[in-house]
Amino acid sequence: MRRTLADIELAPGPSRAEVPLTLLVKRLASRFALPPEATDTLLDLPFVLRDYQPGQVIVREGDRVRYCTFVLTGFVTRYKLVGDGGRQIVAIHLSGDFVDLQHILLDRADHSIHALTLATVAQFPADALIRLAYQFPEIGKALWLESLVEAATFREWIANVGRRDARARTAHLLCELATRRQAAGLGAVDTFELPMTQEQLGDALGLTSVHINRTLRGLESEGLIRRSKRAVVVADWPALQRAGDFNPNYLHLGDKP
Repeated sequence: MRRTLADIELAPGPSRAEVPLTLLVKRLASRFALPPEATDTLLDLPFVLRDYQPGQVIVREGDRVRYCTFVLTGFVTRYKLVGDGGRQIVAIHLSGDFVDLQHILLDRADHSIHALTLATVAQFPADALIRLAYQFPEIGKALWLESLVEAATFREWIANVGRRDARARTAHLLCELATRRQAAGLGAVDTFELPMTQEQLGDALGLTSVHINRTLRGLESEGLIRRSKRAVVVADWPALQRAGDFNPNYLHLGDKP
């Protein structure tokens, strides 16, 4: 009997094994309208569930990768290490995000991925996703759109680190995380937990932890945010957006051809 996304959502207490498929279909359907046959096939995809501790490596640069990772819970980062051992975080991923869609086609990892917090991921065989992309053009287009949005986000990060000052960089990242969390159904934009140390924020923004500390205190003294440990309360959302030169268009939330 054909199963649909609605069948899983309406069933009482979906199992741990059903959740990845539900989130996967939701994510792809948000990018491109999927016919029932494509949804049914996605719900039969093989996958492996893996739990990671904070700091644990998921993919190491140079690894041959035969699967694609999808975040179910927690936060995951992608990063590059440079010759002197310095780390540049190039992306932050949360629930419902594909982490390394490029590994559907690229054989070897050119960067590393690790768990920022306690995280659970599903890993789907690359060859299975390739087959579905050819079998159902709608799935192929949805995966393609995912890659395009990822590229748009990379461009914004380059502009953020390359052309904005410390105050704007930090405010921009706070706005992005708050916006993406809200879009993923993880909470409102005005209150959230920042799952990063000041050192990790510095690695994402090209700043020292001392500079990050000073910048966060500055945003707090201006009345834009309030902090308690890792909890961030956005006291003035429009002002924080202006401080970060933040326009969410690059995230393409809700865009669907």
